[in-house]
Amino acid sequence: MSATPMRKPGSQSRYERNPATSEKPWVKYTILGLGLGYFALFILMPLIAVFYEALRRGWGPYFSAIVHPDAMAAIKLTLTVAAISVPLNLVFGVAAAWLIAKFEFRGKQLLLTMIDLPFSVSPVIVGLMYVLLFGANGWFGVWLAEHGFRIIFALPGILLATIFVTFPFVARELIPLMQAQGKDEEEAAVVLGASGWQVFWHVTLPNIKWALLYGVILSNARAMGEFGAVSVVSGKIRGATNTLPLQVEILYNEYNFAAAFAVASLLALLALVTLVIKTWVEHRAHGRDVVVSPERPLPPAATVQPALEKVA
Repeated sequence: MSATPMRKPGSQSRYERNPATSEKPWVKYTILGLGLGYFALFILMPLIAVFYEALRRGWGPYFSAIVHPDAMAAIKLTLTVAAISVPLNLVFGVAAAWLIAKFEFRGKQLLLTMIDLPFSVSPVIVGLMYVLLFGANGWFGVWLAEHGFRIIFALPGILLATIFVTFPFVARELIPLMQAQGKDEEEAAVVLGASGWQVFWHVTLPNIKWALLYGVILSNARAMGEFGAVSVVSGKIRGATNTLPLQVEILYNEYNFAAAFAVASLLALLALVTLVIKTWVEHRAHGRDVVVSPERPLPPAATVQPALEKVA
């Protein structure tokens, strides 16, 4: 009599499938087809249509629309706004995340609520709020005009609106991670004689660098693509206060479709580049994950000591 191979308790043969965790092939392929169809219809086709319309008349009209003075001014302004707002959001996000994750204080929940405020307020309302404060007839408008300061319909207003709608991204990426990491390593570093700056630079920052970069990427993408709040405070002055999204709207409203799609293709390219960088950051972050056994956790001092030795 031949011996029957024994299986480990709880193991299943490939012929014994759990109905709770497996589906029939037609169900899987139907769900897959619906997902791919949704992606193709609402994401891939519009993206292809933008580049098709932009290049339909050839490369000559395309480059002519890109190098037009108004378009170049919009590109410059968009990059300037992103270059100023993103670093400010980075500093605020790190400081807010550090404060919320590492300390207990009154008003902590209020601060968390205020960080989430831009997610719940319409960008148009944000623009109107700044007009009410700094416009010609606003609360501070008369005083600003008397002292020669101009915020609305100028770069400062665009910066304020952009910073407001983008500042949650960095903080919201860092807060859950820093709360999950706890503060054992920082406390161990202080016990070993590290200063506050050394603790941040050599202990905290290496642990949050990928989440920080991820938040910066999201903040930059939103800063370059923001439309609602910027359209209210900018005044849409050609060559002066038009960002790329506003320039696309103006060209489209003037029935200059080739130029509108050409400028829109720049935003699409920026979105694709952002997506590639985002994917790379996620890959690097997942590749650097360190799993520590809960039965034998890694002592905090053992992880902090090598970093502090570099400073000594």
